[in-house]
Amino acid sequence: MPELPEVETISRDLDKKVKGLIICDFWTDLPARNIPHPPALQEFKKEIISRKILRVYRKGKNILFDLSGDKILLVHQKLTGHLLYGKWKIKKIGGKYQVSSLITGPLQEKVNNYIHLIFYLSNGWQIALSDLRKFAKIIAGEKKEIENLPEIKNLGPNPLKVPFDEFSEILKKKKGNIKTVLMDQEIFAGIGNIYSDEILWQAKINPFKSSSKLAKSELKSLYSATSNILKKAIKLKGTSISDYRDPSGQSGGYAKVRKVYQKEDKPCQRCQTPIKRVKIGSRSAHFCPVCQRL
Repeated sequence: MPELPEVETISRDLDKKVKGLIICDFWTDLPARNIPHPPALQEFKKEIISRKILRVYRKGKNILFDLSGDKILLVHQKLTGHLLYGKWKIKKIGGKYQVSSLITGPLQEKVNNYIHLIFYLSNGWQIALSDLRKFAKIIAGEKKEIENLPEIKNLGPNPLKVPFDEFSEILKKKKGNIKTVLMDQEIFAGIGNIYSDEILWQAKINPFKSSSKLAKSELKSLYSATSNILKKAIKLKGTSISDYRDPSGQSGGYAKVRKVYQKEDKPCQRCQTPIKRVKIGSRSAHFCPVCQRL
């Protein structure tokens, strides 16, 4: 699932490309469950069509489009979704839609060709959602209504903006293991499996260590690592190990420099000890058993 750096990359790139444009039309072959509000597709269209895009930004793992008329369009890309910017044509063959890119290059890569939703823009270009598993969620409505949705209202602070004292106080009050705490979106919004592994490796903290038992020196290391890793990943436009691509269809560069995530049995880049992979709940943690002793 796209995490903070991937969602930030998409939001920033789209903001540069589509701010000031008008949504002229909309197409989708997604089932109704993917667009739960408004429940009727025609009502959804009324919320977005002929609206100007005022800005595109991120909250947690959500992409939000501020629209004219005090409306918001929210896109959560979920497991395999990513928003693209280009031009596509649609054909209906044998009762099924076939969507193909009119732009040559990365947008023609297979991972970018599971198009199930298109927003048509006033400059002749389009925003499209490629989503292999079709789990993405799209919601439109009044600004206050969207901001009060549980998935927005209950988000924790942005880990890139929270002051150290607040960061420390939050973690001291949590009794769970630090890996799980970092991934809890109601504690810090945007960190997931990839970057929790990378952050903990850089901070030399074992993923099983209790959050409430972190020493002040460990909290300082963790705070610094959180900022450094997330900023570096944003600069490299995210991690493309599986489905994620940026709006131009290109892979992010962080996968090439990651230290532990999905590197089981590879030598630790600090001490050469093989990286371990263990289950923490339903997720996996990758860490160095020597550098990150419990």
